[in-house]
Amino acid sequence: MDWLNQLSPTQQFAVFSAVKVAVAVGIAMFLVAYTVYVERKVCAFIQDRVGPNRVGPFGLLQPMADGVKAFLKEDFVPGHVRRAYFWLAPFIALLPGLITLAVIPFGSNLGGQKMVIADLNVGVLFTFGIVSLGVYSIILAGYAANSKYPFLSGIRAGGQMISYELSMGLSVIPILMLVGSLNLGDVIAYQSQWLFGQSQGLFGWLIFKQPLAFAIFLAAAFAETNRLPFDVVEAEQELAGGYNVEYSSIKFALFFMGEYANMIASSAMMVTLFFGGWMLPCFGLDQPATSLVAGLAHIVIFLGKTVLLVVMFVWVRWMWPRFRYDQLMNLGWRGLLPLALANIVVTAAWLWWRSSP
Repeated sequence: MDWLNQLSPTQQFAVFSAVKVAVAVGIAMFLVAYTVYVERKVCAFIQDRVGPNRVGPFGLLQPMADGVKAFLKEDFVPGHVRRAYFWLAPFIALLPGLITLAVIPFGSNLGGQKMVIADLNVGVLFTFGIVSLGVYSIILAGYAANSKYPFLSGIRAGGQMISYELSMGLSVIPILMLVGSLNLGDVIAYQSQWLFGQSQGLFGWLIFKQPLAFAIFLAAAFAETNRLPFDVVEAEQELAGGYNVEYSSIKFALFFMGEYANMIASSAMMVTLFFGGWMLPCFGLDQPATSLVAGLAHIVIFLGKTVLLVVMFVWVRWMWPRFRYDQLMNLGWRGLLPLALANIVVTAAWLWWRSSP
């Protein structure tokens, strides 16, 4: 490590940032691969089947086999598609989920370095700006296919994104009003603050202070990631698979990798906003780490919470029926949006009452 000590502070920061990027992307892609495995196992359990069990012990190497298969299958491009957009769409699908992870604190600190790739003061706004780009891959895929069912799927995706992006953004405003900052690190710090000389423990987590905001954010997250009961952009019964029906090989796989990456990013965001981030109210793990062991424990805690929420995404898919498109629109505009606005008004009134002499 002598070579590291010889570098300037700016160079050391660049080295640590590169390492954090590599580790974060590696862990994210590992989780993407094994979320598919978990999905297939949970589906099999609910349907009283075995699930993948041939490749490796308990089928644990199945994601590797799926990856090899995706690369080696014939990459067929229909002659009627708009080729430039057809190639571009699947690659856009994966990027938003990975970029969003850049501003999410996945630990307190490790070796004196903050466990966040980009500690932005406007981290919440950055997240929503990037997440909203994910729908473009579906719209482009639907347009590029030059076919009516994929095109209808793309139009549905646009309407769904506009409807639920509003509710998701408004649901976070009461959180920001309480915290007084757009920095995600400050959101976690707010949940770890002490009152009257004592730790708030679990009740410091914002899910207990803003349960309605969490419920709205969760519903919007299902819609933003096109997961059941909001997967009307795929809807095999009426769209024959939707936007990706003309795709094959690795392009087809990239769409699903993007879906799972967005699931992981949404789960990580909910952990940060509502479940205390890297904190655990025991063994002194509700405060920034002062040792290497505590720093690693915080990262494990954050990953554990994220995995639990990802499993919830998977479980709901196989337990709930799909909404009709009109039901989805009604829920977004007549249900979640008014509730989110009412929650903002109630939170503002409470903060005004608490601050008044």
